[in-house]
Amino acid sequence: MPTNLALDDKLIVAAQKIGRFKTKRDAVTEALKEYISRRKQRGIAKFFGTVNFDPRYDYKAHRARP
Repeated sequence: MPTNLALDDKLIVAAQKIGRFKTKRDAVTEALKEYISRRKQRGIAKFFGTVNFDPRYDYKAHRARP
């Protein structure tokens, strides 16, 4: 789906250099993926401290493969 966007050229060039992207499209696509990922992480962070924790739980015992 073709889309025309008015983007700041300085930001695009900086993103291309930092990410070593060959095209503007690649830089914008990666930036959007990172944005979405960070927003999802924010959503998860609101659950910190709300889950009941059993201090007797031995997580190492469950890591061993049968």
